[in-house]
Amino acid sequence: MDLENSEDCCSIEEKINSNDSPHANHDEEEHSHDNANNSWKGYYPAFFSLVILLSGLIIEHLLKAPFFEGWIKIVWYVAAYLPVGLPVLKHAFISLKKGEVFTEFFLMSIATIGAMAIGEYPEGVAVMLFYAIGELFQSAAVSRAKNNIKALLDVRPKTANVFRDGKYQEVNPETVEIDEVIQIKVGEKVPLDSILISEKASVNTSALTGESKPQSLIKGENILAGSINLEGVIEAKVTKLYNNSSISRILELVQNATSRKSKTELLIRKLAKIYTPIVVYLAIGICFIPYFFVDAYVFSEWLYRALIFLVISCPCALVISIPLGYFGGLGAASKNGILFKGATFLDQLSKINTLVMDKTGTVTKGVFKIKEIKIFNFTSEVDFMKQLMAIESKSTHPIAKAIMEYDKDSPLLEVININEIAGKGLTGTIQGKVIAVGNGKLMEQFNISTPSEINDIVESIVLVSIDGEFAGYVTIADELKDDAKQSINLLRSEGITEIIMLSGDKDSITQQVAKELNIDYAKGGLLPEDKLNEVEELKKDKSKIIAFVGDGINDAPVIAASDVGIAMGGLGSDVAIETADVIIQTDQPSKIATGINIGRTTQKIIWQNIILAFGIKVIVLILGAGGLATMWEAVFADVGVALLAILNAIRLQRMKW
Repeated sequence: MDLENSEDCCSIEEKINSNDSPHANHDEEEHSHDNANNSWKGYYPAFFSLVILLSGLIIEHLLKAPFFEGWIKIVWYVAAYLPVGLPVLKHAFISLKKGEVFTEFFLMSIATIGAMAIGEYPEGVAVMLFYAIGELFQSAAVSRAKNNIKALLDVRPKTANVFRDGKYQEVNPETVEIDEVIQIKVGEKVPLDSILISEKASVNTSALTGESKPQSLIKGENILAGSINLEGVIEAKVTKLYNNSSISRILELVQNATSRKSKTELLIRKLAKIYTPIVVYLAIGICFIPYFFVDAYVFSEWLYRALIFLVISCPCALVISIPLGYFGGLGAASKNGILFKGATFLDQLSKINTLVMDKTGTVTKGVFKIKEIKIFNFTSEVDFMKQLMAIESKSTHPIAKAIMEYDKDSPLLEVININEIAGKGLTGTIQGKVIAVGNGKLMEQFNISTPSEINDIVESIVLVSIDGEFAGYVTIADELKDDAKQSINLLRSEGITEIIMLSGDKDSITQQVAKELNIDYAKGGLLPEDKLNEVEELKKDKSKIIAFVGDGINDAPVIAASDVGIAMGGLGSDVAIETADVIIQTDQPSKIATGINIGRTTQKIIWQNIILAFGIKVIVLILGAGGLATMWEAVFADVGVALLAILNAIRLQRMKW
C-alpha cells in the first residue's frame, strides 16, 4: 500500500484536509465546517446499507421466504453493497489508473467482489459496510481533535471598525483591505497589522512579543494584530490582510501540525509498503498452490480462504490508529493550551532531560509590582506614597504605572514645576516642597546622601527626596507566576534531571529568582548570542536532550538551536512562534510538564495499538489460511481492531491532565 498517496483512505491528513475520503461527506458547505459529528449526511449511505443487509438476512434466514432466491437475492444484496462500495471502487479505479495497485481500496474491492462472486453475498456487504463505518468513526474522531485545536486557537478579533462612506463601520476583519483606516478603542485588540496614523499610542504587546512593558508608539510606527490599545481611541492604516496577520499564522501552523511525521508513523508507513504486496501474493498462493498438493481441491473453497486472508491483511488498524493517536495527542495538548507543530515534537518533548528557560515572561509575569516601601524621616507611608504618586503620575514609564497601582482611587496632589531629567528621574514642587524621584544618579546630582542598604537591593528601586533630604524608597519587582514553583516540581517529577535559567535581566535578580525556585544553575545579563552560546555548549554533551523555553524575539535564535524549542507568553512573539516547535498558549510554565506527560502517554497508547493490531492479525491470518476463520472473523480482525484502536486513541482527549 502506498501510504504516502493522498488518495489513501487511511491518511489522517486526507480526512482533515480533503474531500476525497471514500465515506466522507462530500457536501462542500458541511465539509468546510469540518464537523463529522454533525454532518449526518455522511452516515446515510452506511445506514441505508445496514438496513438493507439486516432485512435481507431476516428474509433469508428467519422468514426463509421462498421468493428470496436467484436474481432477487443478488439484486437485494447488490443494492445493500453499492452505497458503501461505490466510493471505494471509484478510488480503487483512480489508484489503478495511476499505477498504484496495492492500496486499501484495491484490497477491499477484490475481497468483497470475490466474496459475492462465490455466493457469499452477506459477507461481501458486511465487509464493506463495517469498513465504511470504521472510516466514519475515524473521520469523526479526527474532526473532534481538529475542532478542539481550532476552538482554542481562533482568538483573532472578530470585528474591525473601518472608515467607510464617511463613518466608522463595524465589519468582519476579513473584509478589510490594505490601506483602509481602522479605529481601535481603549481595551480593544488591534484586528489587523497596521501603521499608526494617530499622533501616539500605548499598546500592550506582551501577547505578541513577550515584552512586559507597554509599548509607546508614535505616528508612522507599526502595530501588530493582537496588540491591546491601552490609552485613548487611535486610528491606524492596514498594512496586511487578515489572513496574513501575525495571529492568523498561528492557525496555519497548527493546521499543518501533521506535516512533520513522527519516526514511529514513518516506520509503519515504510513497513506497510512492503507488507501489502507480500500479503497479496500470499493470498494468490493460498488460492492456487493447494491445487498441486490437495487431492480434493475445490477452487471456490480456496478462493474464499484467499479472500478472507486479503480482508484480514488490510493494515487499516495500524495506518488509522497511529496518526490518529498522534492527532489525539495534539488535540489533548491543544485543550490544555499546548500547541505542537508536528507529531515528531510530541515524541521529542517526551524524551527531554534538560530544560533551559528564560526568566521574564516565562516564570515571572513580566509585570512590575511594588515589593517593598521603606520610609525615612517620614511619619506616614500613605503620605509618602501620595507625594510619590503625584510626581509619577506625570510619567508614562512602566515603573511609574506600577507605583500608581498603589491607590488608583486616591485624588492626586497638585504638582507644579515638573521637570524630567533624562536617565535619572523627575522633580516637581508639591505644596511648596521640592520632590525628587528617580535613581541613584539623581540623588548624586542633588548631593543627597542615601543609606548603604540600597546598594544590596537587586530589584528595581525608586528613590525619593523631599527638600534635599532622603525620604525613602520603593522597590519594584517582577512577580513570579502563580504556578512557577509548582512547575519546577512537576518537571522534576517528569524526569527532567537538569533545569537551567538564562536571562537578559540583571544577574543578581536572575540568581535570586533561581534560588527561590530551586533551579540548578542560573546566569543573567546575557545577550541573545550569549544564550545561544550557553545552549550550544550544553549540546556538546550528547546524552542531553535539550528544550528551551522563551518568549519574545530575542529568544528566537536559542529556540531554533535547541532540540525542542518552546515559545511562552500568550501567543508568543511573532518570530518566536515561527521558530518554536511547541507553543504554550497560556502563560503557565506548568503546562510544559503537562506537554511532556501527554507526549509520553501518546507514545504508550500508540504502541498498545501496534501490538493489538499485529497480534490479532497474525492469529486470524493463520486461522484464515487454515480455513478456520470465516469472513466475519476477517471483518473483526480488520475493521473491529481498527475501531478498538481508534477508541483507544480517543482516550487521549478524554483524559484529565
